[in-house]
Amino acid sequence: MTPEQIVREFFEEVRSGNNPDYSNQLMAEQVLAHQIVSEDEQTVLRTPKDYAEHVREMIEAYGNFSLEIQEFLVDGNKVYVRWKQKGTHVGEIDGYQPTGLPVIQMASAVYRIENEKISEYWIQIDRLGIQKQLEFNRNIKSV
Repeated sequence: MTPEQIVREFFEEVRSGNNPDYSNQLMAEQVLAHQIVSEDEQTVLRTPKDYAEHVREMIEAYGNFSLEIQEFLVDGNKVYVRWKQKGTHVGEIDGYQPTGLPVIQMASAVYRIENEKISEYWIQIDRLGIQKQLEFNRNIKSV
């Protein structure tokens, strides 16, 4: 499979929540996940199993969310994806109790493919945007 096919299948099956356990077919045994949290860069070592668990946690928090790929670029063994995820606040998120109201997440990542598996990625999520939506939703529910 090409890097494009691997990442498209990853989004269609795993990241979308349709089949989280399929991560073991598309991800290396150990994946370097570079993340930015409050402008602080962090690198986490992920396995296909704990990535599948991460997707299940998103389903618990956002229900059966939808995922729309807005941009998809390929350069050799690297693939850039920008997406919009729409869900419903059905589980606790960062201390915010469920409101049943919509939450939209904007994110982008670059995935590096090695030996036909995702071996590393760099991800940015609009966490402040999510927090503002959660605060707004909480205030609506408390009125």
